[in-house]
Amino acid sequence: MAEPGAVLGLAAALAALIWGAAAFDARLGSPPRSRHPGPPPQQPGPLREVARLLVQQRRLTLLPDALLTRIGLLTLLLAPVLAAAVLPLGGAPVVDLDVGVVWFNAMEVCVWPALWLIGWGANSVYPLIGGYRYVVQGLAYELPHMFALITVALGAGSLRMTGIVQAQHDLWYAVWMPVAFLVYLVSALAMAFWGPMGQPLGRDLAGGVPAELAGADRLLFLAGRYAVLVVAAAAAVPLFLGGGAGPLLPAWAWTLVKTVAVLVPLVVAKHRLPAVRMDRFMDFSWMVLIPLMLAQLLVVGIVVLP
Repeated sequence: MAEPGAVLGLAAALAALIWGAAAFDARLGSPPRSRHPGPPPQQPGPLREVARLLVQQRRLTLLPDALLTRIGLLTLLLAPVLAAAVLPLGGAPVVDLDVGVVWFNAMEVCVWPALWLIGWGANSVYPLIGGYRYVVQGLAYELPHMFALITVALGAGSLRMTGIVQAQHDLWYAVWMPVAFLVYLVSALAMAFWGPMGQPLGRDLAGGVPAELAGADRLLFLAGRYAVLVVAAAAAVPLFLGGGAGPLLPAWAWTLVKTVAVLVPLVVAKHRLPAVRMDRFMDFSWMVLIPLMLAQLLVVGIVVLP
């Protein structure tokens, strides 16, 4: 049974990280200061955007399926929260499952139908194409992503997140399994349809999946997207960076520092890296990432298995 304090702590941590990621993203995306005299341009921020969307009317298309859209939006927000329930964020997780890695991956995959339902429910061409793009992207990143998780679980001899953290007492898996770590970071971008993997929200689709969303619906969508990105970054800490282990600071502080250290490059990638076409990412994933992960899995298996 989850303790109320742990649930509140998880909710507070996720809310703070989502807010911080949104503020940092807005800062990076703000226009540069003009050299001409005059007041500087206003910096868009999460608070202003939340206030704007809360008072904005919902956009209606012809014969939309509002139920599917609402289901998709709620799933997009709840899936990363449920995935985070098994993460030891500075201590014991909210739910310490024996199959924590499996649960985490299962909740991630729920983002697939969530985005597709949002695209389908709008009954509009561009959101639907964006939804299909994300399904294709999922087919490209999920196998390397699963192999990365399997490699970690094999090295630790456990599917429990706390067991994986304990197994990194002497050496972080980011050092021992660098290929798995890099593949995980790439799949985190694809999972959150972020940065170079943001084609489901491409400009050529007038915004893609959320093109017809406005008001509270768009606010839920943005919150869900940031939540997926934050939880993907937070999961890298117990999986590859030794959890909350570290000198001087308490475990929760080290977990926060490591999460931010992973989250910042992911947010920056949106503003520094070009978009990747889905067909090329599919080829790269199946022809490069999967063979690399199989080689990494083989090396780890040779080391740990008797």
